[in-house]
Amino acid sequence: MKLRRIHTLQRPAAGRNDLPPLLFVHGGYATAACWDEYFLPWFSRQGFACHALDLAGHGRSEGRESLHGFGIDDYADDLAQVVRGLARQPVLIGHSMGCVVVERHLEREAAPAAVLMAPVPPGGILGATMKIALTRPAFFDQQARSTRGEYAAESLRTLREVYYSAETSTDDLLRFAPLFQDESRRALLDLSLLAMRFGRRLPALPVLVVGGEADAVFPPAILAFTAARWRADTAVIPRAGHTLMLDAHWQAAAEAIAVWIRRQC
Repeated sequence: MKLRRIHTLQRPAAGRNDLPPLLFVHGGYATAACWDEYFLPWFSRQGFACHALDLAGHGRSEGRESLHGFGIDDYADDLAQVVRGLARQPVLIGHSMGCVVVERHLEREAAPAAVLMAPVPPGGILGATMKIALTRPAFFDQQARSTRGEYAAESLRTLREVYYSAETSTDDLLRFAPLFQDESRRALLDLSLLAMRFGRRLPALPVLVVGGEADAVFPPAILAFTAARWRADTAVIPRAGHTLMLDAHWQAAAEAIAVWIRRQC
């Protein structure tokens, strides 16, 4: 495993220190900062020590100039590197692509528990990509423009329809813009070929699968495939969209996760 300079955000637990630490793994096109708007401060106040990493080529981590050469296995190496640097094994919390990174890590190493938020289904992203391409053909161009900081009323409307709930404000969408960037083409290819990895032996551990009722990327009906794979508990957050940690309904997601973790740990 090649070691890289991996940047992490950290927020210490407020008050108590008997709860397990949490390590958050961002999804595609995102950075660790997406967790720091709401989730990291909120979980810190609940007594959890919080950590969030920038995967290679993302945010402030090493490799921005070679982003498109990194795949999911590289991201899993980044996660393992950060886990090994912590004093206590963390509960792993991934979002979307970050769930695949967590799952890949769990094929290699143990964890006390894991939370998979809006997970990429076991069959990969091809189905979701084709659906969006057919129903919103301008989306991918608009998303590319948004990662460059180019926003128009139509692109904001489309991004909200795909990634957020209707209640998420335009002002918030603009405020969230610096939290996102381009994604590795190799990682996206890996996500497209996930079905080829069926049959991998998985460890037994407590897992919670969380989805948004209004998720247009991975609708709640397909959460069952990931939940069955891990024999996991499932929670669907009413009215929430795909980007659960930033959505207008983020606190409902955070509360569901915190209650579940306390029950497990």
